[in-house]
Order: sequence, then C-alpha cells, then structure tokens
Amino acid sequence: MLAWDHPAPFVIERTVGESDIDGLEHTNNAVYVQWCEQAAWAHTEALGMDLAGYRALDRAMAVIHGEYDYLAASRLGDRVAIATWITGWDRRLTMSRVFQVCREGDGVTLLRGRMAFACIEISTGRPRRMPGVFLEV
Repeated sequence: MLAWDHPAPFVIERTVGESDIDGLEHTNNAVYVQWCEQAAWAHTEALGMDLAGYRALDRAMAVIHGEYDYLAASRLGDRVAIATWITGWDRRLTMSRVFQVCREGDGVTLLRGRMAFACIEISTGRPRRMPGVFLEV
C-alpha cells in the first residue's frame, strides 16, 4: 500500500519504458511532467469533463505555473503510480492541483508536484470566469 500525502487520490499507473530513460539511466525529468499532465487529464475526464466539453463551452483550464520536486529516481521497468488531487479553487478563475509519484515496488515517493491553472476562453486564449459546470464537476 502506498502512503499518499492526501486522502482519496485519483491514480494512474505507468511502467518506465526505454523511451523514458535519459543519459543518466533514469527516468527523464520531462517524463514526470508528462505523467502529471496525463493524470490531470484522466482525472478531469473521470470527473465528467473532457476536451469535447471544453470545446463546447469555449473554456478550458490551462496551466499557468508548474513546480516539481524530484526526490528519487526511477529506472527502466519500474512500475509507478501517479496520484493527483484538486486542492483549491477561487471559484472565478484559478484552481490548483497537486501530484505525488510513487514507485510501487517499495513505496518511495519519487516526485511531488504542483500546478496552477487559469480558466481561459479557448477561441481567444484570454482569461475568463469559470463556467458553473466546472465547479459542479
């Protein structure tokens, strides 16, 4: 059992593949960011909002800040669990989400991350107030 930082995580799992490995023979830092993005999208879809829904509303949550603490390395063949939680909304424009990546074999936390998002109008790219459905979801 993995020791999560927060209760009730949304979790996806990945196995470190050859294309994930860098010259230092561990998972490249950018791969962790991609996994976090994949977890965020999967969580959003599980909550009932997908890309088609975003497009229909002409609104989306776009990353405005990302911060990652790389705590330990993963290597080829390691199985990892990527957990995410929505940790804050200002009910108008922004939300925050955190991530924790753990190696399943020994439970070691490999990464902790944070992302801040702003609601944008897709057609213009400009910040816009969140539609009510975002808060409901």
